[in-house]
Amino acid sequence: MIDFSRATWRKSTRTQQSGQCVEVARVGESVGVRDSKDPTGPVLVFTPGQFAAFLEGAAEGEFGHPS
Repeated sequence: MIDFSRATWRKSTRTQQSGQCVEVARVGESVGVRDSKDPTGPVLVFTPGQFAAFLEGAAEGEFGHPS
């Protein structure tokens, strides 16, 4: 289990306006993602490659927009 308790979490300045934010932190070779409204809640953990692929897909519209 990776300890994210002392991680430096970041969130996009674009999402701060809506209140629907996720935060991202890197610990060693792991990237954690959590809900900013629930900082003690669960953390999704990815490799840097997995997270980069997600960001690329999001930028290219791969996931679409909820209708």
